[in-house]
Amino acid sequence: MGTTSKQRLLEQGVALLLRHGYSDLGVAALLDATDLPKGSFYHHFSSKEDFGLQVVDLYMKEVHAGLALCLNDDARPPLQRIRRFFELSAEKYRTQGNLGCLLGGLGQELSGISEIFRRRVEECFRLIEDEIARCLSLAVARGDLPASADPHAMAELLVNCWEGAALRSRLRRDPAPLMDMLGFYFGLVAAQVDAGPGSPSSPSRRGRTNHPVRSARLTTRGAKT
Repeated sequence: MGTTSKQRLLEQGVALLLRHGYSDLGVAALLDATDLPKGSFYHHFSSKEDFGLQVVDLYMKEVHAGLALCLNDDARPPLQRIRRFFELSAEKYRTQGNLGCLLGGLGQELSGISEIFRRRVEECFRLIEDEIARCLSLAVARGDLPASADPHAMAELLVNCWEGAALRSRLRRDPAPLMDMLGFYFGLVAAQVDAGPGSPSSPSRRGRTNHPVRSARLTTRGAKT
């Protein structure tokens, strides 16, 4: 019974935080939405901050499940697995009213006023980047990307671009910015296949100065399907 009520609060918390943000979310509104007594909230959470952090944890469980579903799909080449993850994410955003990414929304709202949330959200982005980088490393191993490619640079850029597009999607209530971004990123990668050798060199590891997408060495080379 306790687990069920906590799960209901957390799941409703995802929806309410997407729509209203953290500052405007009141405990009373959450309890009204779940039809639970006030004691239920304080039985499971020590504070609103504790609740918000646990909502982030629940959200990340869903993100990790999506990453596992897509990135472990051996029937697809690695680059297609990554793109599919983001396409499914865009579809999920659509069903939620094109409100974008909860992590990005909370990061923008709270990073300047809450060090705890700033660190937690940045940690979540890093975990996502690491999973994507591992899949990009498979693309390197297959020869879909050159050995000089930097999977972490590519993953970080992709997540950064996605979060920017998610913000524009939220502002417009339209998934087009997300799909345009994916088309641009993966299209630019694929276009370098025809460029052949002699393109600019790849970026260095963190602390790099070169632009990872402009570098042909981050792109596919005869991608296998």
